[in-house]
Amino acid sequence: LDGTIQNDILKEFMVRNTYIYPPEPSMRIISDIFGYTSREMPKFNSISISGYHMQEAGATQLHELAFTIADGMEYVKYGVASGLDIDKFAGRLSFFFAIGMNFFMEVAKLRAARVLWHRAMTQLGAQDERSKMLRTHCQTSGVSLTEQDPYNNVMRTTIEAMAAMLGGTQSLHTNALDEAIALPTDFSARIARNTQIVLQEETGMTKVVDPLGGSYYVESLTQSLVDGAWELIERIQAEGGMAKAVAAGWPKAMIEEAAAARAARVDRGEDVIVGVNKYRKEGEDPIETLDIDNVAVREAQVARIAAVKATRDEAACRRALDALREGARGNGNLLALAVECARARATLGEISSAMEDVFGRYGTQPTPVSGVYGGAYAEDARWDRLTDGVEATERRMGRRPRMLVAKMGQDGHDRGANLVSSMFGDLGFEIVPGPLFQTPTEAAALAIAKDVDIVGASSLAAGHKTLIPELIGHLRDAGRADIRVIAGGVIPAQDYQALRDAGVQAIFGPGTNLIQAAEEVLRLLGHNMPPVDEGRAGAAE
Repeated sequence: LDGTIQNDILKEFMVRNTYIYPPEPSMRIISDIFGYTSREMPKFNSISISGYHMQEAGATQLHELAFTIADGMEYVKYGVASGLDIDKFAGRLSFFFAIGMNFFMEVAKLRAARVLWHRAMTQLGAQDERSKMLRTHCQTSGVSLTEQDPYNNVMRTTIEAMAAMLGGTQSLHTNALDEAIALPTDFSARIARNTQIVLQEETGMTKVVDPLGGSYYVESLTQSLVDGAWELIERIQAEGGMAKAVAAGWPKAMIEEAAAARAARVDRGEDVIVGVNKYRKEGEDPIETLDIDNVAVREAQVARIAAVKATRDEAACRRALDALREGARGNGNLLALAVECARARATLGEISSAMEDVFGRYGTQPTPVSGVYGGAYAEDARWDRLTDGVEATERRMGRRPRMLVAKMGQDGHDRGANLVSSMFGDLGFEIVPGPLFQTPTEAAALAIAKDVDIVGASSLAAGHKTLIPELIGHLRDAGRADIRVIAGGVIPAQDYQALRDAGVQAIFGPGTNLIQAAEEVLRLLGHNMPPVDEGRAGAAE
């Protein structure tokens, strides 16, 4: 079997957030995968070390590059510490980078990554030159795409795909034009796929290795990224490696500060997003989007799992799951044991829960950055008007206005939620940052326990039509219909009315200027704010 598994857990703890177990057993799983695949699956790429999600969360290209290479070094160290020969598994490690709109910087980043990985693997003791080669997949940026004037996204994706190609990617994913609105339709997916085929078949780009090598500008950018990233990597190594740096939290904080600074620049119009904060259309043209009935999908999957459980050998399944628990307590190879569970028709949830019985579940509380948004708006009249409004609301209520920023459902992307928390916190709101993966019941209970005035529900995973009305229902049933619910994120315009009918009091889609959003929230809380100038709208996720 050949293929690739992502399984980059350090990136999950840093930005993507779909972890289950604590860091140490999570790193053990990766070592066990290296061991199993090197013995049993020599054609399989045993990890895809991912910077993509870092840039999507707001990292600069320098951050993405340094932290991704440092993650790779940490995985190699764990593999070696578990008894593996570095040259037996290192040749099957692959990488995954985001490609955004900073064209030359993205080309230089991929070139720098190859230099850095060769240097890092040489230091770690690799002898085989194949172990030192960086092989990478790239994906065009989702966060660069806009809900407004969405056909511009075809151009953005093409430009990003060209940067990936000129930088030397081995593999590429091109995003669909409706990325910021919904899941792709067949129409938008075909354009995305054909973008790659045109580049492959019509441009001649694939016939040249490193076509921008020798350009003074690209070589200079490459060297500056190599030097800057290596400086960060040396700091990480001096502090004991990437796992310790992730546990300390400073890489995540660095990324979140960069995200807040970028959002403030866009909201102020300093960074131009065509069709969003400059060259706006008078009215948006409707486009066809894909609508998924998530209730029907869930019911079908529940029925499928029930059918599997009804037809399997239950005793054999239980024995396999018990063996997995024993292996987790001891030193059994977890992938080998999980494969046996799957052969006995254990479900993924049962396999995961068996390890959770031993390792426990890891939960963290989001900590919004502070001061970045407010600092960017120093001496700005609109910001002063908002802080005055918050202070007036505080005087009227006898305390600061309080907002729960809720992430419900299976959605670990928290860039938008973090930006909202950071910006409203800088304005003077008391922010209750909700933990990830809450149910509507849990979010309602937290809102009531903290006596919040408003719940901001952030949705990027198409669960808004189910989760947000459920949240409102729980608040009403508890006698707290006075707690206002607002929604933000990737929500198609055709779903707005259904949410309003369910009781949502304001909806903020991709591209919302957070200054404008804050004025509307203050109006909801009873403060009379004049509307903001539409011409200054920006693009926060």
